[in-house]
Amino acid sequence: MAEIKNTQHHIVEILTDLQDHPLMEISESPGHLLLLKLWQREEHLFGSRITRKETRIDALRSEIFNLCLYFFIFHVFFFTILSTSSVTHDTGSCKKWWIPMVLDLSVCVMMVFLVHMKLCRYWKVCGELQRERMDNRALTRCVQELRMKGVSFDLSKEPAIGNRMKSSSVEIKWKPLTWCKHYLVTLCFVGVMGLAVPVCRFMACIFTKLVQIFLGG
Repeated sequence: MAEIKNTQHHIVEILTDLQDHPLMEISESPGHLLLLKLWQREEHLFGSRITRKETRIDALRSEIFNLCLYFFIFHVFFFTILSTSSVTHDTGSCKKWWIPMVLDLSVCVMMVFLVHMKLCRYWKVCGELQRERMDNRALTRCVQELRMKGVSFDLSKEPAIGNRMKSSSVEIKWKPLTWCKHYLVTLCFVGVMGLAVPVCRFMACIFTKLVQIFLGG
């Protein structure tokens, strides 16, 4: 009999604790229950948007890498063909050195445009993803607070979505340096494009003469 009474006493204590639990209080309060469901739905939407943006960032990163690879492969074949043709046709290659230069510049301009557009889109999506994560963290904090406080939670409180919290550490950002950091690939492509004129001139004229001197010697 004593064991049965102790068991019943424990059951009563458990039921009392469940009734006093914040989630039980929320289930009995229509306003708090509705708010919890709405915020949980927003959490799910935030998670879906974050997943889509992460997938988009990975795709853009892969596209930028492929463009850089194509750019490198093109110039390997281009300069190989240019040097070979310059040695083979040494009489007229120097006079027509501007033809490969125009071809190289055209390809460089097209590649610079494509890469820069991809980079702009990449950093735009990165900024959107960062904002989505910050908003999701603010919403998650409010959901956790609601679950802990129960009916004592203030229904007028809203998550700080869209309000950017200032960092405690002071970070000095110089815009030109940040721009160069973000678009370093574009700057490298522009640098290669700037070398197109002297390199084509060298390969078509000076390189041919050097080969003739070594072969003649």
